[in-house]
Amino acid sequence: MKTVWEKADAKTISAIMTFGDEYRSFLGKTKTEREFVKEARALAEAKGFKDLAAKKGKLKAGDKVYAVNRNKNLCLFVIGKKPLTDGLNILGAHIDSPRLDLKQHPIYEKDGLVLLDTHYYGGIKKYQWVARPMALHGVVCKTDGTTVEICIGEKADDPVVGISDLLIHLAAEQMKKPASTVVEGEALNVLAGSIPMKGAEKDPVKAYLLDLLKEQYDIEEDDFVSAEIEVVPAEAPRDYGLDRSMVLGYGHDDRVCAYTSMRAILEMKKPERTSCCILVDKEEIGSVGATGMQSRWFESLLAKLLAMQGSESMVALNDCLNNSKMLSSDVSAAFDPNYPEVNDPKNCAYFGGGIVFNKYTGARGKSGSNDANAEYVAEVRRAMQKGDITFQTSELGAVDVGGGGTIAYILGNLNMDVIDAGIAVHNMHAPSEIVSKADVYEGYRAYQAFLTYMGE
Repeated sequence: MKTVWEKADAKTISAIMTFGDEYRSFLGKTKTEREFVKEARALAEAKGFKDLAAKKGKLKAGDKVYAVNRNKNLCLFVIGKKPLTDGLNILGAHIDSPRLDLKQHPIYEKDGLVLLDTHYYGGIKKYQWVARPMALHGVVCKTDGTTVEICIGEKADDPVVGISDLLIHLAAEQMKKPASTVVEGEALNVLAGSIPMKGAEKDPVKAYLLDLLKEQYDIEEDDFVSAEIEVVPAEAPRDYGLDRSMVLGYGHDDRVCAYTSMRAILEMKKPERTSCCILVDKEEIGSVGATGMQSRWFESLLAKLLAMQGSESMVALNDCLNNSKMLSSDVSAAFDPNYPEVNDPKNCAYFGGGIVFNKYTGARGKSGSNDANAEYVAEVRRAMQKGDITFQTSELGAVDVGGGGTIAYILGNLNMDVIDAGIAVHNMHAPSEIVSKADVYEGYRAYQAFLTYMGE
């Protein structure tokens, strides 16, 4: 099968590169779920989307509305010509990524240095997160009701922080350890300062740092109890490859699918079936909590939309869910010629092959997976053919090698048809991941085709 690059004419290649540049710029501004929601909301409002909370009267075809949940979820709707009880075409992606989180009591001094204690978030190879420049992003919520936004390490003249590694000259014993323990979770401590405060008798370096935080941000040590500070790579996304065909950056999993899904719905005008894009938090730790996909927030939103169309019964909500079609927009593992043994080469994803459909994910015997039924896969194929989309199918690695999951099963549990569909990634869950610009653009086109043609 020809790749996206091989099929593309000069005009399409230009579009691929332009879209890749736009995505790279957006990715660099959205290293946390809160930042993603803020930037995406601004783009949606610029495209005419209105806050559902301020919407009055009945919904009509062509209305564009959005809702935000706790600054970490965003849901976009373009109301279709058909009633909501006929179902929606839904794109669902997550906007959280593996990282390090500061603990609630993070600041401590040891041996003349001040460090920040962390707890890692999501599945990571811990040794990949040391000896590299890191930035601090997040919020500090104070008891007086104010919120202080933190972003340190992204500007050219900002300081950065990081986690030290043991020098190779003294690492003989460390190098004998397995990769899973060569760096322990409790050793992921961020070095944040070394200047002592003159005249301070106890923990003078910590005292100096706290004084600095008070002066620059008006926050106290106790305020970290109600803070969410994420430690993320400080590097900006970059073009990757001498031909600039790829993007290197932090958080492709899953912001590459979230961005392309969002861009797809922003272009919808007056679809037959209502278009929906839901962007959620907490997928990397099980989709739990009020901002994860397992929350009832999405169902509550649908109930509100139905009420605004005059349908307030549980039967109407169930009809809406049962008749909906969804793409669980999440990344897939790209074949890496350095590690061919972990894949079945006939059933894996390749850079340039277009959007990737995973009929099932899971581990071992498909455990924990949504396994899309064949009839639905055929429907999705038909929509891709109508949109002239280049696509490929994949499994998440060879049988019994490993595995993983997405939000697909959660929506499947609501009795709607769901399949995983996303963009192939190298270095998944590392501080720097890689995607093909051709696949990013084709993913965007595939999501447009799904919203346009499903359910016709």
